[in-house]
Amino acid sequence: MSEITKSYEPGDVEKKWYASWLAAGAFAGRVDAGRDPYTIVIPPPNVTGVLTMGHVLNNTLQDVLIRRARLEGRSAMWLPGTDHAGIATQTVVERELRKQKKTRHDFGREKFLEKVWEWRHEKGGIILEQLRRLGASCDWDRTQFTMDPHYSRAVLTVFVDLFRKGHIYRGKRMVNWCPVSQTALSDEEVIMKPVSSTIYRVRYERVDAPGVFVEVKTTRPETIPGDVAIAVHPEDPRYAGWVGKKVRRPLGPVAEIPIIADAAVDREFGTGALKITPAHDKTDFEIGLRHKLPVIDVLRADGVLNELAGSDLAGMERFAGRKRAAEILKASGALLAEESHANNVGYSERADVPIEPRLTWQWWLRYPRVEEAKAAVRDGHIRFHPERWSKVYLHWLENIQDWCISRQLWWGHRIPVWYRKGLDRESLTEQDLRDPTKVHVSFEGPADPENWTQEDDVLDTWASSWLWPFATLGWPDREAQAKQGLDHFYPTTTLVTGPDIIFFWVARMIMAGLEFMRPGEPIERRIPFRHVYFTGIIRDAQGRKMSKSLGNSPDPLDLIGKYGADGLRLGIVSIAPQGQDIRFQEDRIESGKNFCNKLWNACRFRQMSGPAGDNSSVDAILSRLEPARFDADDHAILDRMLATSREVARCFAEFEFSAAAQALYGFFWNDFCDWYVEVSKAKLQDPATKGTCLAIQDLVLRQTLLQLHPFIPFITEELWAQLGYGAPGKFIEDARIEDSSQLASVAQVKGVVIDRAAVATVERLKQFVSQVRALKADHNLASRRDVTFLVTATDADWTVISANLAKLARMAGAAKVERREKVDAAPAVVTPLGTAYLDLASAVDAGAEKVRLSKELEQLAKHIAGTEARLANEAFVSKAPPAVLEGARRQLADQQAKRTELERLLKALG
Repeated sequence: MSEITKSYEPGDVEKKWYASWLAAGAFAGRVDAGRDPYTIVIPPPNVTGVLTMGHVLNNTLQDVLIRRARLEGRSAMWLPGTDHAGIATQTVVERELRKQKKTRHDFGREKFLEKVWEWRHEKGGIILEQLRRLGASCDWDRTQFTMDPHYSRAVLTVFVDLFRKGHIYRGKRMVNWCPVSQTALSDEEVIMKPVSSTIYRVRYERVDAPGVFVEVKTTRPETIPGDVAIAVHPEDPRYAGWVGKKVRRPLGPVAEIPIIADAAVDREFGTGALKITPAHDKTDFEIGLRHKLPVIDVLRADGVLNELAGSDLAGMERFAGRKRAAEILKASGALLAEESHANNVGYSERADVPIEPRLTWQWWLRYPRVEEAKAAVRDGHIRFHPERWSKVYLHWLENIQDWCISRQLWWGHRIPVWYRKGLDRESLTEQDLRDPTKVHVSFEGPADPENWTQEDDVLDTWASSWLWPFATLGWPDREAQAKQGLDHFYPTTTLVTGPDIIFFWVARMIMAGLEFMRPGEPIERRIPFRHVYFTGIIRDAQGRKMSKSLGNSPDPLDLIGKYGADGLRLGIVSIAPQGQDIRFQEDRIESGKNFCNKLWNACRFRQMSGPAGDNSSVDAILSRLEPARFDADDHAILDRMLATSREVARCFAEFEFSAAAQALYGFFWNDFCDWYVEVSKAKLQDPATKGTCLAIQDLVLRQTLLQLHPFIPFITEELWAQLGYGAPGKFIEDARIEDSSQLASVAQVKGVVIDRAAVATVERLKQFVSQVRALKADHNLASRRDVTFLVTATDADWTVISANLAKLARMAGAAKVERREKVDAAPAVVTPLGTAYLDLASAVDAGAEKVRLSKELEQLAKHIAGTEARLANEAFVSKAPPAVLEGARRQLADQQAKRTELERLLKALG
């Protein structure tokens, strides 16, 4: 063991240990039938991605879970990988081509895909390399990519299977359309943005009654040439007798369109009349279906108005066409007014342009296993954390709609459908799709490919990632499944993800697992995971979501450089309560670094305090203890160590990671460093107590490093090795975290039995010190060590103080602590060991002291009221465990006694 250096240099330590872990295969997930599996599959980041603060939080939590599982002796495996991210990746590559003044069409499909693969091999692994910097302990030998050959086979196998079962069909429906990428988009790929729009009030003249008009409001006058009707509510008295009449369309090719009645019309909006343009609005399309109206599409796929828009608008870009349409309508007298209007408009996530509702032929999926997917969560086979998300999930499944699984891209899994050459795809019926002489559907393709043409579309990215939990483990190939350990590692244990993809990914993975895994077996054997932890959204100090466009997101690699990976990990976890959004504060990351420095210095102090004994195991350290030499502080620190272990275990069981980190932080900083290490300094000077004191420090440090390791793996590994807490050549994760009951049992065998009375005494001493320090600080004397405290106390309390007089004076930063029967006109604080007065040896500002005591009394009154309310609550009294009830009553008595003493002090001040 080398000497621990004076300062901690995280960069050097991180590089050294990560290389060591990789060289030793420390992250490998191995099938071990004798151990319970613990499996996590990483939510695959886009191959185009770089590390963000959201990735930092999500992957830190996954790493915390998998490292804790290893320390618990589980057969742990964290499987990494990336998603091919169809539209995102194609957009990036096409952007590069535009710099060369080229498009993908200049290359053709095959050559373009070669370009994409080149880009992927060159830059597609950046985010995984960045995760290594964070300390992610993935089994990198298992890294998956959703376009790998074996994974692609799984994707296409699923398509063929679902097609044959009748779940997949081809239909012409309204979709979100990106005019730049020229593909359908999922709802998840559409970002709603607030915009300032214009509402145009346009009138349509009745054909049978010249000079009589119906007025409508629209934000899209350029689509008026696509109008096929005016709809009103059937019960709207304003339009009694109008239904069945016709009006003239005021723009585009001359046409007379009917007035129809439909209950979907909102009578309260505008004039209660709605222009119906089925090709350009989802609601209009549905109304058109009900009334068998024609569909007139006036836009090309690229968002340019076509010939159906009329000669005045044809060839114009849609927004230019909107402006021109308004001018034409105004000139004809059909435009009555223009009004400013604030509304939300859907934008393509990648192209950052407003989407278009567009009627196109697409492939659709009727979801399988919907009822079982409900039961999986409703009956507790899968638990959501926080649980409230289960209601959102179940509500979506109750209102589920068919999934558009096709995309008009080249990069992705090309749909395994071939059409007989010369076939008119537009006229294909559902029956035709099932006719093998017209349409061929298979993984391998037709035997005579020269007679067939493959479908141009690729599958939605989600239509590959919904198979992630089992396709990454070799499915559907039996030999690959055996090699990857699917039977051992599936179902996976925990999924960590964001609630924004609960529908697009989580729900779909559940249905996929239920459909394809272990047919005929119970739900709990087929589900893809047992727990889902939903993270919150990281926001800036103003509450805004962090994004590149706002420039409010720090670069995680810069933070790692500044504070170390462990500092970033601990800082981000500590500010992330379960399922709540996070207000990012860099000073909390700095707190993580400061804690690491504190840990380093405490371990260095231990190393400098005396030679290390046998630290290779808990048994070895316990054997060095002499319980007969324990003082109250020894009992107290061991009790707090066991209590913290229990609390951390509870936090992990309940997925309260922030609370676990804070519990460890508080124990180590306050109980161990600020108290036990300080009071130990005197014992280390006494040969009779030094050995046991060092052994207790070793036991506490060893157990603390184990508990902290999942959060801050680099520094804990380094200190574990430096202090010799593991067997030579072994990592910290080769050790095991004993739970508090196991540890207490082992300690008891060695003769260590916690003295509860001693623990209670130390707690009172600590409260005394804390309160008198605060009293010093209130009077700007925090750094002074020459003050005197005068104490009025009972004989029993003074006995405790006098037995610890030197320690109390040293810990409180006082020259003296003396007993008095009575003290007049001095600042005071009520402690568990009596009332302590600060002897200022001069006149006291009675007014300021009265204000301070009055505020304390006011706060205390609120606490008393709260405790009294709890004890007056019949539900609480009847259901609370006896120990909790007794604790509340004792708390109330202590609060009331303190109130009496504060009132006395106030009275004494006049």
